[in-house]
Amino acid sequence: MTSKSNLSVVLAERPKEGITLGQTFKQKTSQAPTADDLKDGQILVETLYVSLDPAMRGWLKDTRSYLPPVQIGEVMRSAAIVRVLASKSSLAKPGDILHGLPGWQEYAILPEGRFDPPFPIPEDCRITDLLGVLGSTGLTAYFGLLRIGEPKKGDTVVVSGAAGATGSVVGQIAKIMGARVIGIAGDDSKCRWLKEELDFDVALNYKDPDFKTKFKDATPDYIDVFYDNVGGEILDMALARAKTFARFVMCGAISQYNSANPQGPKNYLNIIAQRVKMQGFIVFDYAKEYAEARKQLAQWPAEGQLKRKETIIKGGLPMCEQALVDLFKGANTGKMLVEVKNPEEASKL
Repeated sequence: MTSKSNLSVVLAERPKEGITLGQTFKQKTSQAPTADDLKDGQILVETLYVSLDPAMRGWLKDTRSYLPPVQIGEVMRSAAIVRVLASKSSLAKPGDILHGLPGWQEYAILPEGRFDPPFPIPEDCRITDLLGVLGSTGLTAYFGLLRIGEPKKGDTVVVSGAAGATGSVVGQIAKIMGARVIGIAGDDSKCRWLKEELDFDVALNYKDPDFKTKFKDATPDYIDVFYDNVGGEILDMALARAKTFARFVMCGAISQYNSANPQGPKNYLNIIAQRVKMQGFIVFDYAKEYAEARKQLAQWPAEGQLKRKETIIKGGLPMCEQALVDLFKGANTGKMLVEVKNPEEASKL
């Protein structure tokens, strides 16, 4: 069996603030693994799409977190859609397309625990949904909103980063639950998408000079649920408008990830005054419930109740670094992916 070269992208240095193109990461070429390298319980995969997520910035910091930091010289961690080329695992067979954790590399050997066993992709879904509505994006929205936010019919739910991968799903699930939904995004075109396509009740551009006034006007009865993907000033504004016993779902803080001195909430006294529940979470907390959640997340698109959009970057692994930089500039609408290899391309290794 002829081996191929394996392009990977590794961490070269830890960024102090923002990611620096050509410095934070470097490309590396090595010999690709083959089926002969497999041990029991492992699969050999080729990467089709890699996921770009704000959490990846946190993995570059040498600090204690829910996952160990990516080490210098290590392949950049990321979720991906992969195709199985060879298998010594009872959980997957050659030809299966599934969700795995190969990182930024073309080929990888994955042990059980670093890939999800394949499951039928519903007729109304596509394989990229394995990283979107059926993947960690959809699961994060589902568990964060329903378990921590606990929206009820008639509640006012505010979502920051609402045009992103997770936020756009959160808002739609809140609508399904009967809530009034306010989405916050970074430009007028994204706001139009939230209103016209996703049926948000209100969509506000935080770059609008009148944003603060419009935000206050949009929450006359205050906020029951705030799903935070952004942090910073918008979190403070939401705390100022929190209803008594509001639930704040702390999913992310993309506005602070590149800061050398992350800013915490200034309006924290309102947490006490209004008895706000503010809870962080990681989607892995609910791993045992993924299968049941995916059934519901697959049903809503089939019923036309949950729409999604993707920003797919072509050009393979060399585009990952730029794509991650662009993610923090708000270049994406919906889920951001880099296409490493078109699924229609056959591979022999």
